[in-house]
Amino acid sequence: MSAVKIVAIVLIVAGILALVYGQFSFTSTHDTKLGPFAVSVDEKQTVNVPVWVGIGAIVVGGLLLFSRKKS
Repeated sequence: MSAVKIVAIVLIVAGILALVYGQFSFTSTHDTKLGPFAVSVDEKQTVNVPVWVGIGAIVVGGLLLFSRKKS
C-alpha cells in the first residue's frame, strides 16, 4: 500500500472521528517550586472541532484514495 493511500485512510478516519465526537479534552500540568514549597496545577482544556474540518478531511481523504496517477 502506498503512502498516499495510508494518508488518505488516516484522513478519512480522522474526519469520521471529528464528526462523531466533535471535541477532545486534554489535561495540562503546571508545576512551580518556590523555595520549600511546590505547587502543581492541573488544567483541563477542551477543544471543539468544527464540522467543516471533519467533512473536509473526509472529502480530501476520499479524493486522495480514489485519484489515479497519470503515467
